[in-house]
Amino acid sequence: MNSRDSILARIRARQGKPAAPSAAEREAVRAHIAAHPQSARPGADWDPVARFREQALRLSSTVAEVESLASVPAAVSRYLGEHRIARRAVCWEEFAALDWTGAGLEIAVRAARDGDLVGITGAFCAIAETGTLMTVSGERTPASVSLLPETHIAVVRASRIVRAMEEAWQLLRDEMGGPPRAVNFISGPSRTADIEQTVTLGAHGPYRVHIIVI
Repeated sequence: MNSRDSILARIRARQGKPAAPSAAEREAVRAHIAAHPQSARPGADWDPVARFREQALRLSSTVAEVESLASVPAAVSRYLGEHRIARRAVCWEEFAALDWTGAGLEIAVRAARDGDLVGITGAFCAIAETGTLMTVSGERTPASVSLLPETHIAVVRASRIVRAMEEAWQLLRDEMGGPPRAVNFISGPSRTADIEQTVTLGAHGPYRVHIIVI
């Protein structure tokens, strides 16, 4: 018996159990984990899209709405123009076929590198309760596009806005079977208050997060 087993055996002894768990105990734990039971939750009688917008704005993100995916390039161009940001960006592969040139934008489809100032991504889903974007890593969804540039623009379909974290994880299990190498949660611009408790945006990542809801 190693130290870990010894510690666990003493805990089980205080609980009035034998030193090692039985097969039935192990199976009960496996069944509980597989069921993903949800604990008690606060009421959620709000509209998910409206709640997401409200919470995202509270987190210092900005939000725009468009009618279709084809309208995204114009919305991006408009946002960059309003903030006097150069109309150049890197983006995920899923948006490669959009008419970026027609909107006056120079877009590279690749992972972000040092010097890229704007990154355009999608999102696996968005969480209405907290105004959070959920992204998953992959060959076609490099995390660097949302983490390295100063300005992160995320495109989210309204149908992918779920009520809470529980629904987000369930959606991931249903569609992917299991978690990818990394799951990132983005709740507004990067910030810190380490220095004199003064909130500073952009400390560890983008200091602008703009969300376009389709």
